[in-house]
Amino acid sequence: MRYSNRSAIWIALLSICIVFSACSRRPSDEQMANDIQQKAATDEDTKGAPIKVEAKQGKVTLTGKVPTPQAQKKLEQMAMSEPGNTGVDDQTMIDPNAMASQEMAPVAAPAPPPVEKPKPQPIVVPAGTTLTVTTGQALSSKTSQAGQTFLATLAQPISVGGRPALPKGATVSGKVVSAKAKGKIKGEGELSLALTSISVRDHTYDISTEVLSSTVKGKGKRTAGTTAGGAAGGALIGGIAGGGKGAAIGALVGAGAGLIGGAATGNKQVEVPAESALSFTLSAPLTLPPSE
Repeated sequence: MRYSNRSAIWIALLSICIVFSACSRRPSDEQMANDIQQKAATDEDTKGAPIKVEAKQGKVTLTGKVPTPQAQKKLEQMAMSEPGNTGVDDQTMIDPNAMASQEMAPVAAPAPPPVEKPKPQPIVVPAGTTLTVTTGQALSSKTSQAGQTFLATLAQPISVGGRPALPKGATVSGKVVSAKAKGKIKGEGELSLALTSISVRDHTYDISTEVLSSTVKGKGKRTAGTTAGGAAGGALIGGIAGGGKGAAIGALVGAGAGLIGGAATGNKQVEVPAESALSFTLSAPLTLPPSE
């Protein structure tokens, strides 16, 4: 019997200690109220609202006005999640004036999309453009060979829509399409040329031109023209008949002013001295990147 009384006393003392320990760990009502009040003052939905928080024996009472139902729910969650809370009595009301002002608040217009600068467009030199070049070497129906290449320089700049496209002095490459000396075709001399490429700003571009040809047949007779697919065409700008370096651009204009014929000296050969001015017509457009 004595041992039973002692056990009961120890159990009672232990229970009292547990109760006091739990009480000492639970925050005070005042601390609970202050914590909830501070959270409400810093939250985006509830800050600025006239809210009052009270706590008694762990039960939290909320009074005052909140701007929206969302704010009211947020405040309840704050109170319920507070350590030591034993219950929440939410007596707050939604402020109709605050609701109306939020509904009438102007909605900021979306920012306009950034304006993109137009990308520079490529420069297209159209077909039919005339390229006048100055030859860098002599060519002849007697000494030149079909397939032989030659170099020239652009004698006049080319612009497209007011934008510079091909500068004067650009290096141009060409080829001998055909070269037939005296005696091979009934005593006729024939020379046909075409341009194949042009170099601009350290880049080389393939080009396609109509064939510039001249034929000398018989004493004192000469024909000149451009051909595309075998068809004759157009007036030409050529060098001075009889040749010589430094022939002027546009010295002769007309149907008979193409390549230089040797008929003037009776040798029945087509001669193109170095630095002769010849004009070719683009048969296909040339696309260049935008100029810097």
